[in-house]
Amino acid sequence: MAVRAKKHLGQHFLKDESIAEKIADSLSFHGYDEVLEIGPGMGVLTKYLLKKDINLSVVELDRESVGYLTEHFPELKGKILYGDFLKMKLDEVFEGKSTAIIGNFPYNISSQILFKSIEYRQLIPEFCGMFQKEVAKRITQGPGSKTYGILSVITQAFYEAEYLFTVPPSVFDPPPKVDSGVLRLVRKNDFKLPVDPKFFFRVVKTAFNQRRKTLRNSLKSMGISDKLNEDAIFARRPEQLSVEEFIRLTDMLAKDGHEH
Repeated sequence: MAVRAKKHLGQHFLKDESIAEKIADSLSFHGYDEVLEIGPGMGVLTKYLLKKDINLSVVELDRESVGYLTEHFPELKGKILYGDFLKMKLDEVFEGKSTAIIGNFPYNISSQILFKSIEYRQLIPEFCGMFQKEVAKRITQGPGSKTYGILSVITQAFYEAEYLFTVPPSVFDPPPKVDSGVLRLVRKNDFKLPVDPKFFFRVVKTAFNQRRKTLRNSLKSMGISDKLNEDAIFARRPEQLSVEEFIRLTDMLAKDGHEH
């Protein structure tokens, strides 16, 4: 019995075997033994991951899918986590081990999955997933682009981000209304920022909340000193700054006493 796709869970089941295999092959499998698949559904991607020399666990919120996986993939015994990935304490789930993340993510929570993974970046050396194409492009975009924004900067501060390939709606059941895109994130060696990450997130979000304005105006609420305001960086718009420049900007603001 196939699992019925549930709209409230944002389920679109991938039915193209070659694409499932291509996604499974997108991880490098170097530097870690543990892999967690998010939202395996009926296991179209899972079966290709099980062929790899890794310890695979899956997390699934849909009870019907859990039943299907239990019945069809006996090798997953004890490795199926029933629950919501967004509510998990990953340091406890992973037991402190380096674990890669992979999945065909429900569109409605894909950005939250990404942010949660970034929060636990010390445990996650690699991340590969399917997003709505527009979101995948946004995450991997560089400065100067209209779609470069909060997701791009915060992700790329910690990970090298690469857009891999586009997936059409026709290979899903039911087909979504838009194209999908698969991306890969590989954690940077120097992923520990030289500034407070929470303050960095705040600066990036505040800047992009008024993305058409110069930083002098968009960051006005932070009470920048006149001396600092003279720096040429404040005459630029957020989308013109590289990730490194955002880190420098955060450092300047912290030294100017705006961290609290």
